[in-house]
Amino acid sequence: MFEGGPMSPTGTTDQAEIEAIEQLVATVEYVQNNELTDEFLALFRADAIWTTGAGRRLYGLDEISAFTRQVLPGGMRDMTVTFELEHVLFIRPDVAAVKLRQLYQTPDGPDVGTPLWILAKEDGRWRLTACQNMAVPDDEVESPDRPIFGAAR
Repeated sequence: MFEGGPMSPTGTTDQAEIEAIEQLVATVEYVQNNELTDEFLALFRADAIWTTGAGRRLYGLDEISAFTRQVLPGGMRDMTVTFELEHVLFIRPDVAAVKLRQLYQTPDGPDVGTPLWILAKEDGRWRLTACQNMAVPDDEVESPDRPIFGAAR
């Protein structure tokens, strides 16, 4: 559960918007763990940008789709991912910066990421707009042997 102190540009917290963002985060977690490619892609704007944990830059839904259709099917075999909402900053009422903690449980051990998602609200729905995934050292030695965020991926 999010406990981070989100603020809107007016300095107020909108619990309904936080709950909608929490639902989006839960949906991403569910569709990723269950390898539901179409459902995952439906969460993006058509002009979204995405930087993967390995640094690959994807521009627009066509590139995000091609990458996702290549890596998601079978990509979660023998592992799971959870997302914890750490902080929300409402840049405008319809734009939010969302900071997450991402924990992969893999056969080789856990790995931690710290995604930043910029969300835009369109037609009453929050959508992934500009997202970047990155590793968290967490006092670990950066190593190519890390299961998710190592250099080999």
